[in-house]
Amino acid sequence: MNQQVLSSFIWSVADLLRGDYRQSDYGKVILPFTVLRRLDCVLESSKAAVLAEFAEKTKAGLNPEPFLLRKSGQSFYNTSEMDMKRLLGDQDHIRENLFAYIQAFSPEVRDIFERFDFATQVERLAKNGLLYLVAEKFAGIDLHPERVSNSQMGHVFEELIRKFAEISNETAGEHFTPREVIRLMVNLIFVEDDDVLSKPGVVRTIYDPTAGTGGMLSVAGEHLEDMNPQARLTMFGQELNDESYAICKADMLIKGQNVANIVAGNTLSDDGHHGKKFDYMLSNPPFGVEWKKVEKEVRREHESQGHNGRFGPGLPRVSDGSLLFLMHLLSKMRPASEGGCRFGIVLNGSPLFTGGAGSGESEIRRHLLENDLVEAIIGLPTDMFYNTGISTYVWIVSNRKPDHRRGKVQLIDASSMWRKMRKSLGSKRREMSGDQIATVTNLFGDFTEAQAAIVVDGEGRELSRGVIRDGEPSPIAPEGGKVKLAPVSRIFLNEAFGYRTITVERPQRDEDGRLVLGERGKLKGKPQPDSSLRDTENVPLEEGIESYFRREVLPHAADAWIDHEKTKVGYEIPFNRHFYVFEPPRSLAEIDADLKLVTDRIKFMIEGLAA
Repeated sequence: MNQQVLSSFIWSVADLLRGDYRQSDYGKVILPFTVLRRLDCVLESSKAAVLAEFAEKTKAGLNPEPFLLRKSGQSFYNTSEMDMKRLLGDQDHIRENLFAYIQAFSPEVRDIFERFDFATQVERLAKNGLLYLVAEKFAGIDLHPERVSNSQMGHVFEELIRKFAEISNETAGEHFTPREVIRLMVNLIFVEDDDVLSKPGVVRTIYDPTAGTGGMLSVAGEHLEDMNPQARLTMFGQELNDESYAICKADMLIKGQNVANIVAGNTLSDDGHHGKKFDYMLSNPPFGVEWKKVEKEVRREHESQGHNGRFGPGLPRVSDGSLLFLMHLLSKMRPASEGGCRFGIVLNGSPLFTGGAGSGESEIRRHLLENDLVEAIIGLPTDMFYNTGISTYVWIVSNRKPDHRRGKVQLIDASSMWRKMRKSLGSKRREMSGDQIATVTNLFGDFTEAQAAIVVDGEGRELSRGVIRDGEPSPIAPEGGKVKLAPVSRIFLNEAFGYRTITVERPQRDEDGRLVLGERGKLKGKPQPDSSLRDTENVPLEEGIESYFRREVLPHAADAWIDHEKTKVGYEIPFNRHFYVFEPPRSLAEIDADLKLVTDRIKFMIEGLAA
């Protein structure tokens, strides 16, 4: 059964809840019951052995837990004789038996159901006479790992959450990231380490500070397992939303991960992995969400700890906290001397350019670029995410750049690499194909400049599209058509994104046009600046201030001067500007010819009516 059919079947439970539950509350029942049935199916084959072991070790007065974990073959167990199907055998006592069944799970599983506030939902279902019907429905769904893989199960959870978010007007994007975006990010953080990761017995750590339902960690684990079945990826994460945390924890339990590594809470105000460093990291923090709730704690850390804390470089404006997550990840990077770290983070366009020289955002970009940490930024297509259609960008950050990347940043414009989805999911109308993900991965891995070659016919219709690297020949245009070239991969020195903001002053003059001179202090005897004529100019770091001033300012204002004390260094990454291709407007002769065709057609129609 594919995940689409399975999630629709599970969703049909909603028919039982209609009337007694508001639509926005369906998820409070369906999600925990789905998790319960999955765990129930996973433990089914070892049930008898675990019960026998439990009886034996309890009788011997021994702590049964390590023995039960061994017998179950999982990182959890259940000591009740009940399971989902047996619960149905005693309809009158299903409420009490279900509570007893939940309590017989190992502590980590009980925590999952506490996070779901499952007890409240069981009481409510029992009160409305629905508990038996819902349990019966779930008992009829086979979620055994041999029937439904971990990967499919992850898709099922995401599909269910998306449906709940849609009907309750929430943002599904708060909980998970589209799988093809995750696959692209995972490819990008692993692509340069294929040799190391292919060695037998290799162990690496990966961390997601905004784990959601665990999708990023899961895809990374699957990717490494496909590459090297003997490799081990130890997963760490933190998640704020209780339901998402519970699903993520259940998923990690079934995968055999140490669930103590998945922590609940707010990453920014309460770091659940304080002092830990990681080999790889992935994150999709919320876009454009204010951080006022945690402002006090974040400012305190910034002011008291500086660069010894997480937020030393600077603080962004309170209206968008995504750069705080980026700085949090910087603090979690394994030092280069111990093997280093690479991470991928999805951000909107704002962190690329918001904030002038000296602002918090600019200082964060300055820290990244002056410390040579940014490997690449990839512009994704719009309409890729469930809750927003805006432009998004994947930043690849590393403190172990290979020699050929040192001092440089690669920008890749993948905004045209998409295909239309058969059916929209919320705001998500587009997806990237496997070939398109491979194209971006190869452009990054090859570290080369490249152009998109778009072949169009005489009427401007697109016939084909491909990528040509530097030095490769351009395709041949068809008769009457042409080949349009547009950059898709560009490489820049870090300094190319830096500039100095200089303050240009003009003298104050009296009513007769004479200079007003200062009477005291540093400006005594010198022309007084006129604040109404004050202006600023951004001078690229690669250019001298004086030569720029002579060329750009003095020809227009011969009496101007620079106030050097006010000069600030800033950094911005004008991504779209570097991929802009000017298309000249059509010639007047072409436009006139088109107009003549239209007017002739109108004239012919009028004559026909008159006849």
